[in-house]
Amino acid sequence: MTTRYEYGIDFDAIRALDIHTHVEIDGCGHRSLDDDLMAASEKYFKSGEERTPTIDSIAGHYRERNMAAVVFTVDAAAGSGHAPNSVEEIAEKAAEHNDVLIPFGSVDPWQGKAAVRRIHQLVDEFGVRGFKFHPSMQAFEPNDRAFYPLYEALAEAGVPAIFHTGQTGIGAGLPGGHGIKLRYSDPMLLDDVAADFPELTLILAHPAVPWVDAQIAIATHKANVYIDLSGWSPKYFPPQLVRAANTMLRSKVLFGSDFPVIQVDRWMNDFANLEIKPEVEPLIFKENALRALGITR
Repeated sequence: MTTRYEYGIDFDAIRALDIHTHVEIDGCGHRSLDDDLMAASEKYFKSGEERTPTIDSIAGHYRERNMAAVVFTVDAAAGSGHAPNSVEEIAEKAAEHNDVLIPFGSVDPWQGKAAVRRIHQLVDEFGVRGFKFHPSMQAFEPNDRAFYPLYEALAEAGVPAIFHTGQTGIGAGLPGGHGIKLRYSDPMLLDDVAADFPELTLILAHPAVPWVDAQIAIATHKANVYIDLSGWSPKYFPPQLVRAANTMLRSKVLFGSDFPVIQVDRWMNDFANLEIKPEVEPLIFKENALRALGITR
């Protein structure tokens, strides 16, 4: 019997909501990346055995810190040739830990109508609260109209989508980047999607190097677009992104770590050294995410 996720988080009590947390192994021991990509990613991010914690341990990690976290994997079967770890398990385990975890789904864009049906199934039967896409890993151009039925399904379900943008540590340092193409993660491709689906909330994941200025422009221009700050230590944030977070994008920027690739404590410690206005911090740590998730307005 499927366990459907329902919120159990005390959003007033938690100190932060991490919008970007990866589950990279399932209960059968299947990992989200093949061995070559996992090894290259661990080298790039200087991570190690802590790279593949279980969902139970992820829940404990955030519970100890009085935080909540959005958890997901990426279904890049067609683009990578590697089967994903279980999306259903993520949703069901998040339901067991619904005081700290929020499950997002993932679909392979190349599955066409089957992907559309799967979006509805994951929302209706499992209660997932959003979806994660990685255009470079999934090898698709987000603004190709062949994929518009996916966005129609997301809009109908009333859930947001997180899109990886900018460079990626996945494949970094390997010959040809393991075939992964960065151009698919140019955020300007998502400007079309945001314009054509104004009812769909899009979250542009990571400081989108080398397209940070474009990312800022899109989030400034489109009311339905947010930016998450995951994937980089805050001490390496592009200065124009920090300025925007303090000013015109103070209501559009979200805390995200990219855990377990980047440890939450490291991210928080480095963020404390940024010159972020005190009144902006609660927006970044929690309030903006609650609006992006449709929990508050």
